[in-house]
Amino acid sequence: MTLNSIPPPVFLIEQSSIVMLLSISVVFFLILLILGIRKSYKLKKENERLANKSQLSSTEDNKTYKDFTDGHLYE
Repeated sequence: MTLNSIPPPVFLIEQSSIVMLLSISVVFFLILLILGIRKSYKLKKENERLANKSQLSSTEDNKTYKDFTDGHLYE
């Protein structure tokens, strides 16, 4: 048996198509990562805004209670 009699290996997928597939996958997941980071940043900013709003409303809640039913007709 000589080296010339061994058949060459049969590649079902070429190297260029593998590289193309991997590059498309990397781009897709990179876009998902960027969108996730952007969404996380927006949610953090919204959370801080709501926390500040909550602190402002809690200081208003500490005011003395004023009875608003004095002028009410149905008692």
